Amino acid sequence: MRVLHHYWLSSGSRFCRLMLAERKLDALQKLELPWDAQSAFLAVNPAGTVPVLVEDDGTVLSGVWPICEYFEDISPEGSLLPGTPAARAEARRLVDWFHGKFEREVVGPVLKEKHFRRVTGDGVPSSQIIRTAMGNLASHMEYLNFLAERRKWLAGNKLSLADLHAAASLSVLDFLGDIFWQDWPEAKTWYSRIKSRPSFRPLLADSVTGLTPPEHYADLDF
Repeated sequence: MRVLHHYWLSSGSRFCRLMLAERKLDALQKLELPWDAQSAFLAVNPAGTVPVLVEDDGTVLSGVWPICEYFEDISPEGSLLPGTPAARAEARRLVDWFHGKFEREVVGPVLKEKHFRRVTGDGVPSSQIIRTAMGNLASHMEYLNFLAERRKWLAGNKLSLADLHAAASLSVLDFLGDIFWQDWPEAKTWYSRIKSRPSFRPLLADSVTGLTPPEHYADLDF
């Protein structure tokens, strides 16, 4: 059986979990701690980062793009990209936005300051870094609200990898209680549709040691 090495609050890991679930593919999920990579995991991925997927035949796929493109290649009939080249490029652009820019400016800093520092004892959280990240979040949410207002799904008329990664990234912040959905009604409506999909249910059931999500986190009618 394929194995997905992941961490609960890794947005990339959550994206891969959603992608596999949308494709109705099973994977044994193996938890890895980002701050304490074990030698067995480093033997699989020397970078020590998640997500990593290991297929039944031993094929190792490290990182979001190799994993999602691998399944696009081996099972194009279940593609999670739109049909036209331009639309596919737009979906990839948005995946790159959330995996790159959004991760650097918002998710990564918030997760480090509000969670990783607490569990590792590595210093005191920086209120300045958190304030900057929250300011960045507002700009990203404004753009997301703009897209959700004008398109059925983020990249066009079809649910795509763009929606899955955006929702995965936002779900991390939502778990930490950092999104005020009432300020972004169109984004909230879009997120509610994603959140209600069967593929999202395991994410809503996640239990992270040392953290308690807000009550609305698992509420489909939030």
